[in-house]
Amino acid sequence: MPKQKTHSGAKKRFKITGTGKLMKQQANLRHNFEGKPTKRTRRLSQEQVLAPGDAKVAKKLLGR
Repeated sequence: MPKQKTHSGAKKRFKITGTGKLMKQQANLRHNFEGKPTKRTRRLSQEQVLAPGDAKVAKKLLGR
């Protein structure tokens, strides 16, 4: 049986930590910065841990 390939989109979007958690970049940080407070922009620039339900699907896509 052939090997399972890693999902190309998933490997660009998620990063696995040393403990096995998945990190993701938060949404709403692409444009319209004049309308967003600087405080919000700084908060959104931090990476966030993926929710457990989503992490289960994403790990499967990453071949973990």
